Amino acid sequence: MRPFAYTSATTKEQALQASRPTSHYLAGGTNLVDLMKEDVERPDQLIHVTNLDYKKITSNADGGLTLGAMLNNADTANNRDVRTKYPLLSMAMLSAATAQIRNMATNGGNLLQRTRCPYFFDTAMPCNKRQPGTGCGAINGSNALHAIFGYSDKCIAVNPSDMCVALAAIGAMVEVQKPGGSSRMINFNDFHRLPGSQPEKDTTLMAGELITAIHLSKPIFSDHYYYLKIRERSSYAFALLSVAAGLQVNNGVITKAGLAMGGVAHKPWKLTKAEAYLAGKKPEQAVFGAAAAMEMKDAKPFKENKYKVEMGTAAIVRALTQAYEREA
Repeated sequence: MRPFAYTSATTKEQALQASRPTSHYLAGGTNLVDLMKEDVERPDQLIHVTNLDYKKITSNADGGLTLGAMLNNADTANNRDVRTKYPLLSMAMLSAATAQIRNMATNGGNLLQRTRCPYFFDTAMPCNKRQPGTGCGAINGSNALHAIFGYSDKCIAVNPSDMCVALAAIGAMVEVQKPGGSSRMINFNDFHRLPGSQPEKDTTLMAGELITAIHLSKPIFSDHYYYLKIRERSSYAFALLSVAAGLQVNNGVITKAGLAMGGVAHKPWKLTKAEAYLAGKKPEQAVFGAAAAMEMKDAKPFKENKYKVEMGTAAIVRALTQAYEREA
């Protein structure tokens, strides 16, 4: 690990004023510290922000919730209002990592998780995300864990978060503070980027911006929901592929669906075609199968991850079936 300066901020103003292009905000550190140990991230300054007053969950006027960015994942997932109103989010968060890590990892930090692609972590290997212009080792290398949607010839890595897949399915807004003192709201589906020609940029955050809250609108998937996580072992493993499914059902008909996949793209992959198709249909296997096929026909796998197409099709059907049959 390289030397760095350490600043502990107690107000957002202190944090924003201390920020510079080569510094990083430090919350739980469950991802950033590992990357620093591997010499992947090389900040010359860490700004500690977990003492900032963004650790609460508050109710909104529309019946939704606001999640403080510095609150840890465990307290968020186990919060009574979150479990009652957004059980899909709670279920996804509790499937992630271990209890110890969830006790440290923060909501804001979860949004900023970097890929677990082995070429990204190995500084001896080419990686455009880690070092732009060096190439993507995974394209012609080991790519069993990589993207089947939304990638470019610069990067085929996937986003590792479970929480973010659920947020993509249910919808959210991310509030950030800008260095000048003002704030802005980012639609969650616009928060993460596809790699394009700049895979080193994971999000649409601008330099020095600090995440302070995640806003959830009025819940609509609190009765029918399911988070399906397929992984190589039952704990402390990232998803080979995951599906977050929420359904609103009235009089035997789906009136709204929220669907997203993890482990298949550079960002949580929103299944917009399936969502539109499901609206107005009966919640039955044939309909779920058609919705899954509609989404997966656009998949473009590599040599070692072709299994994700068949697995993804079955996973969407299973998640939708479990969501319909499961009631809070």
